Amino acid sequence: MTVLQKKSDNPIGHLTPEDVEQIGIELDAIRQSVIDSRGADDAAYIRKVISVQRKLELGSRAVLLFSLFPPAWVAGTAGLAVAKIIENMEIGHNVLHGQWDWMRDPKIHSTTWEWDHASPAEQWKHSHNELHHTYTNVVGKDNDLGYGIMRVDEDQRWVPLYLAQPLWNFVNACIFEYGIAAYDLELGKNLATKERRRDPAFRARAKATLRKIRRQMAKDYVVHPLLSGPSFLHTLGANVTANLIRNVWSHSVIMCGHFPEGVETFEKHSIDGETRGEWYLRQMLGSANISGSKAMHFMTGNLSHQIEHHLFPDLPSNRYAEIAPQVRALFDKYQLSYTTGSLPRQVTSAWKKVVRLSLPNDFGRRTRQLAGNLTALPKGSAAAPA
Repeated sequence: MTVLQKKSDNPIGHLTPEDVEQIGIELDAIRQSVIDSRGADDAAYIRKVISVQRKLELGSRAVLLFSLFPPAWVAGTAGLAVAKIIENMEIGHNVLHGQWDWMRDPKIHSTTWEWDHASPAEQWKHSHNELHHTYTNVVGKDNDLGYGIMRVDEDQRWVPLYLAQPLWNFVNACIFEYGIAAYDLELGKNLATKERRRDPAFRARAKATLRKIRRQMAKDYVVHPLLSGPSFLHTLGANVTANLIRNVWSHSVIMCGHFPEGVETFEKHSIDGETRGEWYLRQMLGSANISGSKAMHFMTGNLSHQIEHHLFPDLPSNRYAEIAPQVRALFDKYQLSYTTGSLPRQVTSAWKKVVRLSLPNDFGRRTRQLAGNLTALPKGSAAAPA
């Protein structure tokens, strides 16, 4: 993995400027076809999803009132974890993208929706919709690429602290909603100096985040466990477990979107004066999909169609599977690599990259060289292995 501009084998070197702009025109046509055809069926879809999710959450919390009994604990915890995943992935993430604003329903609108998450909706929309989707995979501009705590490209200078990045990534997966809240606040940058720490805008955003975290923790770790009476500790454990499952699942899906092998990264200067066709092309090369069943796509919030989502972030998520073949045909037409794979394959690929980039670039070569030197030592040598 290295930025596209420094690769010896440029995957878009065969494209002319006219090709790039034609790609943009053809993608615009795909987008317009969905806009022209969205309607009652799409509205019924999101309303049904919201209804099912709320019933599942309420039913699971009702079952957890009796979580003192192991079968109730297992059923309630599993149901609550699934409900939280659906709320975050297929509902919250997509509603906050404005995918359903065209319905003009004030209850299902990006300006009014607040989700079951530690990060306030308004702050997440800024960091995700405005920054990540604008600067997708631009090293130094897109903090979603490694969340500002990991080495994400071989051209980044290696320091010993990066040896711990597999551990940071694992911890971040377990507490993902809080990691996103900290990331939305840009804590690393805003806590670095006294001036930034005292900035009124930062302090206001930090207070809003702390209020949201307090509400979330009171709901999951105080109110609902107390309602369980003698099952308090069991319900508390169930809520912790459900949130852990939701966090790890969300982290895995999102990491698969931009970090597996085959996904390109870009230099800052490469987006200066970027045209619409070039922006589209960067989304195509900087994203990766996950193959699988309809149930898997649904549980990922259709972010398994990450390429289509990054091309058209404001289109209804239930339409991504429909347009995916058209998008892939465009990749084939212009001889571009459509990066996709099963969930286990993509998660493994992303984690391998996390580990590889935690080490110096020449670590593998040095290890092989050392192994070769040891093998070459004559038997009986004091330096040879026993």
